[in-house]
Amino acid sequence: MLYIVRHGQTARNKANVLLGRTDVPLNATGKKQAQELSDLFHNAGIVFDIVYSSPLIRARETAQILAPYAEMIADARLIEMDYGPYEGADLRNPPAELMHFFYDFVHVPAPDGMEQLSSVTARVGTLLEEIRHEAETRNILLATHAIAMKGALEYLTPDSNGRYWSMYIGNCDVWQCEAHSDGYSLPMRFHL
Repeated sequence: MLYIVRHGQTARNKANVLLGRTDVPLNATGKKQAQELSDLFHNAGIVFDIVYSSPLIRARETAQILAPYAEMIADARLIEMDYGPYEGADLRNPPAELMHFFYDFVHVPAPDGMEQLSSVTARVGTLLEEIRHEAETRNILLATHAIAMKGALEYLTPDSNGRYWSMYIGNCDVWQCEAHSDGYSLPMRFHL
């Protein structure tokens, strides 16, 4: 089984700042969110055999709390979208071109200097294919970020037509899907 989790809250998330590849740790709330999710997994009897994590500390800290005894592999394909010159933008008052992109992810390309969503989906998709056979028999956790997670969900749902791009994914939200020899099942939100 494959589980995909967004990292816990950071001070920049709380401040509504666009956070891509700036490497910041979890705040106290983020650590609490991860611990609460860890408790849910524990109570459900879910133990992770291996963790693939974004190399950024907020994802690695989340993974360490969720799966302290599992082997952890940092994989740059799980890193957040590269926001380029928009890194650190105030999300309460974003630049017009960024707002235009956020309003219609499916039809509006990312502004100049930002990574395109198709690139996010492609890079995460290569990892999903590499680990698919392993996920058939083991519980695998991917610790990542909001847009990278949406890219994974887009990849896992070929006929989604971009519906995940505008979906809200909160801190420590989890999606899961089963791996089979010929692909993955459709992803579903993790609920107990």
